Amino acid sequence: MTRYFTEDHEWIEVEGDAGTVGITDYAQSQLGDITYVDLPEAGAAVKKGDAPCVVDSVKAASDVYSPVSGTVSESNAALADAPELVNTDAETGGWLFRLTLSDAGELASLMDADGYAEFVKGL
Repeated sequence: MTRYFTEDHEWIEVEGDAGTVGITDYAQSQLGDITYVDLPEAGAAVKKGDAPCVVDSVKAASDVYSPVSGTVSESNAALADAPELVNTDAETGGWLFRLTLSDAGELASLMDADGYAEFVKGL
């Protein structure tokens, strides 16, 4: 599996034509305590840059942008009862949704882990 990152602090882990999307540890630390996550429904078509998900925290509500285009295959049902998973496990168990990629070429515009680490250092 390969993981990519956006400048908006989303990550996508890709295996074949399937991707799992979440927000980075940096993003969750900036948001504060997550209180609710509005997740997309399976079957929803999203384009790169769409905001199919909203994360509510004690500080603000923040859109989560899709790093690539595709069709949502699943949302993380565990977040309905435990939205704090995004805080405690942002880059693994706190994933937000999975999708089937419609254009794998869009991954080329995303950062790898080293590129993202450098990007965050500059903030």
